[in-house]
Amino acid sequence: MVDSPPGAGPNNTITDVTGVSVGHRHRLDERWATGSTVVLTPEGAAAGVDVRGAGPGTRETDVLDPDHLVQLVHGVLLGGGSAFGLSAADGVLRWLAERGHGLRVGSTPHEVVPIVPAAVLFDLPMSDWGRRPDATFGYAACEGRTRGVPATGNVGAGTGAVAGAIKGGVGTASAVLDDGTTVGALIAVNSSGAVVDPRTGLPWALSSGLEGEFDVPAPSAEAIAAARGRSARTDRAGAEIAPLNTTIGVVATDAGFGKSECRRIAVAAHDGVARAVRPAHGMTDGDTVFALATGDRSGAPAPGEPGWVAALDAVCTVAAEVTARAIVHAVLAAGSVAAVPGYTRLYHPERE
Repeated sequence: MVDSPPGAGPNNTITDVTGVSVGHRHRLDERWATGSTVVLTPEGAAAGVDVRGAGPGTRETDVLDPDHLVQLVHGVLLGGGSAFGLSAADGVLRWLAERGHGLRVGSTPHEVVPIVPAAVLFDLPMSDWGRRPDATFGYAACEGRTRGVPATGNVGAGTGAVAGAIKGGVGTASAVLDDGTTVGALIAVNSSGAVVDPRTGLPWALSSGLEGEFDVPAPSAEAIAAARGRSARTDRAGAEIAPLNTTIGVVATDAGFGKSECRRIAVAAHDGVARAVRPAHGMTDGDTVFALATGDRSGAPAPGEPGWVAALDAVCTVAAEVTARAIVHAVLAAGSVAAVPGYTRLYHPERE
């Protein structure tokens, strides 16, 4: 268990939301740096999505439109591998279907179609060509799922991620509202924009942290100057490459919201992306955030009932906050890979 600042859930992770589990599968060696992450809700969750980047790679996002038939999803797949990596969702479908989880389309329990939206990031230069996630990654991620504390940093979808000129990765955070509602986020940070303020050497969204959440001293002037002079993005061989991009993630809550409210939560979560990544939502980004509502905590007002607007606004506000905090956790947890330095190596080499 990790330290849990006041205001966070027990583990300060998205799995603090009842009904949510997380699994990773990745390969990280001299030829591979990529992987997949699955956020599972096998019993079903209402879902929404908001795509802000102009270069997304997605699957099954149309079913999340509030006026479309399907009301619940059974998992979300986040992955590396660009468009190739979307095939990892096939493995998630197989794993869920084997266990009878999905939209029932027949008279017997095994006749189900799991609904698994997906989004991918571009990390192809971090592996030898042709090495990218496939259906076996999605299936293995499900097999390794946990409702406890999921690994962060160079894992799953964040294995080959690059954030600005430093190593990106997977991060997570949670918060508990005054009424007991829990909100959590899991984000894979692979941004073309910077996640660190070049003037201070500190993550842009460090101030979003709860009391005692981030132990990050100010870097030395020498480290800041050295980092400022390092702007090139490099592949595993050290050759300069075009920007790797796309920040993707999932925000979840145990509130009893529907698809329309989830859409608003996903919209709000992008505020957290913009606080932590500068610039965000560019033409070469595919920034995509999904929102899930498991409904395990009853009592949320229905649309039109007194308190509905206030309840939704409260969750939206916290969704942006946990997203920003998850991005900081991703950056701090990610270690160096090949020629791409992690935050600690670049700004606090004395700590390595």
